[in-house]
Amino acid sequence: MELVRTVAIGLASALLLGASPAPRTVWLGSWAASQQTPEPNNALPDADLSDATLRQVVRLSTGGRHLRVLVSNAFGTAPLRVDAAHVARAGSGARIVPGSDRALTFDGAATVVIPAGAGYWSDPVALDAPALASIAVSLYLPTAPKGQTSHPGSRATSYLVHGNHAGDPALRDPQTVDHWFQLAGIAVESPDAGARAVVTLGDSITDGHGATTNGNDRWPDLLANRLQAVAGTRPVGVLNHGIGGNRLLSDGLGPNALARFDRDVVAQPGVRYVIVLEGINDLGTLTRDAPVTPEAHAALVARMIGSYRQIVARAHAAGIKAYGATILPDGGSAYYHPDARNEADRAAVNAWVRTPGNFDAVIDFDELMRDPAAPTRLRKAYDSGDGLHPSPLGYRAMADAIPLALFR
Repeated sequence: MELVRTVAIGLASALLLGASPAPRTVWLGSWAASQQTPEPNNALPDADLSDATLRQVVRLSTGGRHLRVLVSNAFGTAPLRVDAAHVARAGSGARIVPGSDRALTFDGAATVVIPAGAGYWSDPVALDAPALASIAVSLYLPTAPKGQTSHPGSRATSYLVHGNHAGDPALRDPQTVDHWFQLAGIAVESPDAGARAVVTLGDSITDGHGATTNGNDRWPDLLANRLQAVAGTRPVGVLNHGIGGNRLLSDGLGPNALARFDRDVVAQPGVRYVIVLEGINDLGTLTRDAPVTPEAHAALVARMIGSYRQIVARAHAAGIKAYGATILPDGGSAYYHPDARNEADRAAVNAWVRTPGNFDAVIDFDELMRDPAAPTRLRKAYDSGDGLHPSPLGYRAMADAIPLALFR
């Protein structure tokens, strides 16, 4: 009873003195990468990841003065031990900006053991990290993971040395590799109560195949640049959840889109929107090795549309707006060598995406990227050279075509 009386007196005093409540802050996803089991040619030998420090560089979308880091053991088959973790502003190469190093803790401890199949957020740490800043995350692993968890398509260089050097200002003679390992996300504390994030869910076109290594010129990167250039959309984070080779219906390089939807979309901090650009690999793999019957073509289209419906329903159930992006032309692809029947499948799927009421809004990448003189092919200026993936110029056109009003 005395405690209740004391609290009541304190509240009354605050009201009389005109005290205002503490400002509300929001934890918001600022960077993310989808996790998968790396293919053998993209995995590291166990010896490389034993008694090893990994320094990995990522670029934030939104900024903040406090952040948290998500370490992942999503595809591990045994608990993963991390004996030290640090975060800092990234300098050149394997260096960090002097004075910016911060040791991370997990439940107040410097070490953490992450269960198989799980991820683990660090405690908040104070670090002034502006929007679009490059951040270095350093993890010391005493023993190699049992089952590596990775994002092979990082388009960013990571650095590896043996021993615990997580807090070193620079790594000496590091091994370099253009993949990320055991690192899934960074969230920032935003003072804007309306802060929100958009997830870009897709395949290699979203992951950035054809983009510049360490150039941050994938279309989600360039969308983040545009959002930061306008005051009303600066509190919007962009989380790239593209996986090369990904499909709506079947596992390939990484789990299929429905299988990873809860982890890669719903569980992301502050997510309010998802842009779905998936399906070109479903269409292409159907006949890549051999022709199929008309019935198989029709069944694929029906199942792809069913998958879209599931994505929209699950997004809406989580309070997330779902924006559908039309599938880009691939008529010049020697890898998928599509014929008229494949093109008819793509047209049918895109017609459903464009139909009002199916998605909350449509981003018509097909119309933007196709060659007016040969609509089944990418514009030459937007083609990376393989007839399937855009060039950096193409990625810029995609980002520039997205109405920012969708995020206001």
